[in-house]
Amino acid sequence: MPAIDAAARPELIVYGRGYCHLCDDMIAALRRMQDRFSFDLSIIDVDSDAALETQFGEKVPVLMCGDRELCHYFLDEPVVTAFLSELR
Repeated sequence: MPAIDAAARPELIVYGRGYCHLCDDMIAALRRMQDRFSFDLSIIDVDSDAALETQFGEKVPVLMCGDRELCHYFLDEPVVTAFLSELR
């Protein structure tokens, strides 16, 4: 796994779908977390790329930072908080 530069602002990526209420919930919760933590948030629609659709299938939303999966289906706020705290 590539190292994550602690000095850089981390990019969290949500792989999801436009019609997914779990994805909407995770994105909303992450946006609220941006009040406490400095990170960029990208949202990628897995249905826009056949390879991503194959990779993730029904396992969405998936929250990643680099190659590291932080959680899927639901935001695991304690895990994400601990991860972001380590990068400070």
